[in-house]
Amino acid sequence: MKITKGVIAAAGRGTRFLPETRAVPKEMLPIVDKPIIQYIVEEFVAAGITDIVIVTGTSHRSLEEHFDHNFELEDHLRKSGKPELVSKMKRIADMANFIYIRQEGSYGNGTPCWNARKVIGREPFVYAFGDDLVLAKKSFTKQMVQAYQKHRGLYVGAQVVPKSEVHKYGIIKPKGQGPEISGIVEKPDLKTAPSKLAAIGRFILEPEIFAALEKVGLGKGRELWLVDAIHYLIKQGQKAYYKKVQDGKWYTTGDPVSYLNAVRAYAQSRPEFKSKVKHIFR
Repeated sequence: MKITKGVIAAAGRGTRFLPETRAVPKEMLPIVDKPIIQYIVEEFVAAGITDIVIVTGTSHRSLEEHFDHNFELEDHLRKSGKPELVSKMKRIADMANFIYIRQEGSYGNGTPCWNARKVIGREPFVYAFGDDLVLAKKSFTKQMVQAYQKHRGLYVGAQVVPKSEVHKYGIIKPKGQGPEISGIVEKPDLKTAPSKLAAIGRFILEPEIFAALEKVGLGKGRELWLVDAIHYLIKQGQKAYYKKVQDGKWYTTGDPVSYLNAVRAYAQSRPEFKSKVKHIFR
């Protein structure tokens, strides 16, 4: 089945970036000259996603405005003799059909997914965390969609991490030698970790995930966890697979140091900036 819908969880408070995130959503922090969330949207669009649901918080109005037409700005650029910028601004609003939902319910990374259920309906969809980026030659969402089209099931994005970082992430427990998984172990120590494959903020989910979220209810910390629903479906016989990033790398922007590392990587990946910033990052 063709996947045309995607959901981005973008309702976090960004407390590790205070005071900046008092008024600016974390997902709107710039990576060179684009906000974090625009890179995710572009990744979705490159994979054929046409309807993008963004689940936001109450102070995320600037995020919604970013993906809307700004006729005053476009007119100013046109009168200033900058037609290429006019086209660039229009493309942002025309990339996809954007749907915004205010997050309701308990905290947890399963809540934005649950909030989008009425829009998604009975279709498979892509789900992304709004602070995870994948810098790759080919859209990582496209890589995942192509894998799904060959073998249907749940898909979890994955990347091998150094041994010293295993304890920071949810680590995938492979089933046998192939890409099938039997579960995800949250922040294990190195001795008990089932692999070095970290689950990253990209998923392909089928509509059964909504019933599973309702069934498992609140978990650790009285939050709704997506991984609990995934485990439930696996126990019910649902096939689940991991998809490793190919020709690229995952960057989390969840804290200031990781964010700055992502800025460095994206700046150095841009031909027009690479030589100019080389001495800075050295």
